[in-house]
Amino acid sequence: MLTFQYTTLINAPIETVWQFHERSDILVLLTPPWQPVQIIKREGGLGVGAISEFRLWLGFIPIRWLAHHIECNPPYLFVDRQEIGPMESWVHRHEFVNENGQTRLTDKIEYEIPGGLIVEFLIGWWVDSRLKEMFRYRHEVTQRECDEVVATRTFGGG
Repeated sequence: MLTFQYTTLINAPIETVWQFHERSDILVLLTPPWQPVQIIKREGGLGVGAISEFRLWLGFIPIRWLAHHIECNPPYLFVDRQEIGPMESWVHRHEFVNENGQTRLTDKIEYEIPGGLIVEFLIGWWVDSRLKEMFRYRHEVTQRECDEVVATRTFGGG
């Protein structure tokens, strides 16, 4: 089992960061433009039972990815688990912690790559680097979007 974690202190209240993640267009916003991913559907918001479905492209090969939300504790945590997809297993914890009016956003993923320990040893570093690149992008978008919400509330406009 491999573990990936990425954390950022977002300069916005926890409620603002949580509400950003509740947006109906969140998957579009958080998908890096360079990734070969097609969003098929998102249903149920962040609550338990919610689903997100994607089509990933590995070259010319489409791969279905279906994730179900298995835990939700607003505005602190939601967890999704891959039901169908490219990994042997995948559990993604989205954690939100209040730190003096800011929010510590942490994405933690525990996953297994098909093929066992040898494959994990051979390509685990590559998967980790792709995840780091993706979550750097996601956290930057989250900060930018939450900055806009805070500025609008503070100054009454754009």
